[in-house]
Amino acid sequence: MNPDIKTIISILSSKGHIQYNQESISQLEHALQCATLAETAKANNELIVACLFHDLGHLIHDLGEDAANKGINDHHEYRSIKYLKHLFGEAVTEPIRLHVEAKRYLCATKPNYFSNLSPASKQSLELQGGIFSSDAAAQFIHQPYAKDAVQLRIWDDQAKVVGFKTPDLKHFNQIIYQTRE
Repeated sequence: MNPDIKTIISILSSKGHIQYNQESISQLEHALQCATLAETAKANNELIVACLFHDLGHLIHDLGEDAANKGINDHHEYRSIKYLKHLFGEAVTEPIRLHVEAKRYLCATKPNYFSNLSPASKQSLELQGGIFSSDAAAQFIHQPYAKDAVQLRIWDDQAKVVGFKTPDLKHFNQIIYQTRE
């Protein structure tokens, strides 16, 4: 599938009302919060776009609204890449591809990271392979874009706040279009 940018934005806009896993916010609210955190931190445009679209895969599968609650790993990071790889370079797609492994890395390397995860994030961590071993963590962080994926993951875990004020989706259009390949 090779959708254009308008189609991808439309998917996020039209399906984004779906609850974000078992959190108290929607998929769109989560995406906007994550991108806003990146923008506020003065991240580069590629990382802002990665933050905005990192969970697109949750909106484009046919596994139902809460696959994780059914014990299913939806592999959303790979589903997202199928939609985005022809539009954006690796500076966008690789942090998205690696953001699930980044959670596994952070739980292995940062004291208390696991204990601060939401219950839904802990549940999905188990479905995604659990906490990395020290060897797997060391291998992970040396991959290209792994550090960007770790930063995306940190914002991802922070972007679950009910009532968090963000710009709307249109605010990010210029960044999205400037970033495409």
